[in-house]
Amino acid sequence: MTEANVTLSEAAAKRIAAIVGAEAGKSALRVSVEGGGCSGFSYKFDLVEAAQDDDVVVAKDEATVLIDSLSLIYMAGSEIDFVDNLLGQSFQIKNPNAVASCGCGTSFSI
Repeated sequence: MTEANVTLSEAAAKRIAAIVGAEAGKSALRVSVEGGGCSGFSYKFDLVEAAQDDDVVVAKDEATVLIDSLSLIYMAGSEIDFVDNLLGQSFQIKNPNAVASCGCGTSFSI
C-alpha cells in the first residue's frame, strides 16, 4: 500500500467513524472516481469490509478511507470534508485538480 496525499477533515473523520461503526462487518469507507456526472467525473462512496491490494489507506482518528490507485491519480492533494448546513449533510471533496465542478459538488472535470 502507498502513502496517500489525500487528507480527512476532523468533521469527515468523525462522520466516517460513526457511519462505519454502525454497519456490522464494515471496516472502511471506499472513495472512488468514476466517469460520468454532469462535469465528467463523479465521486462514489461505499462501505467495505476490507482493503484491496491496490488501495491507499487514509486514516485519521478512528476513521479509515480506502482509495484505489487509479482514483488516487484524480484525487491527489484533495481533502475529504463533511458539511452539515442548510442544504443538508454531505461529504465534499476539495480537489485542487478539478477545473470545474457541478453545483452539488459530486462531479468534477480536470
